[in-house]
Amino acid sequence: MPTIDICFSPELLPLFNLQGRVAVVVDVLRATSSIVAALASGVTHLVPVSELAECRALAAEGYLTAAERDGRQAEGVDLGNSPFGYLDGVVPVRGRAVAITTTNGTRALHLAQTADAVVVGAFLNLQAVADFVRQQQKDVVVVCAGWKGQFCLEDTLFGGALAARLADAFDTTASDATLAALDLWQAAEADVAGYLLKSSHVRRLNSLELHKDMEFCVRPDVYNLVPLFREGKIELV
Repeated sequence: MPTIDICFSPELLPLFNLQGRVAVVVDVLRATSSIVAALASGVTHLVPVSELAECRALAAEGYLTAAERDGRQAEGVDLGNSPFGYLDGVVPVRGRAVAITTTNGTRALHLAQTADAVVVGAFLNLQAVADFVRQQQKDVVVVCAGWKGQFCLEDTLFGGALAARLADAFDTTASDATLAALDLWQAAEADVAGYLLKSSHVRRLNSLELHKDMEFCVRPDVYNLVPLFREGKIELV
């Protein structure tokens, strides 16, 4: 039976051997949620990059640019890190490609590239991700983007939610990290948005008047799609 493990921070990834495994990278607030919303809105693909200058430079190649630092949209780009940037129609995105850089999520994606498959996970596509990894029949590592290398509650809750949906076909008991994530998920499942009000990242977003982003990003199963990061691009399966 394959296993599911949780890596609480990209800083812990050197302790994991991702070869032969599926990595599910999650940054609930907000990079992976925005990536899912972008592809659902007709974006052809996204290129995650590390530096703002690299992101801005790709505009010359026809890319829309999306960049965030410390929760705020960076200067000189088309979009920030909110899913509503792709959903509200202010910036037309259908048929366009997007270069994206964020504080945490894009870094985690690059660090997970040694896995057999790198899946972009969010609550928004939770069941689609569960169905995909079930089909792979390989060990799974949920890579939580965290916040600047530190543990964060919302990404761990996603790991627990995914483990709960895979419990019939995956071993969820082999890792204390998975057991902890499952316990957190059981505590939060009835009201995820309410549970997260105490988290540091949600308080940070609320200080930036981004509460509606959080409420949207914790909605489960809004989209039935699976983005994969391969050969430098995030595209739908």
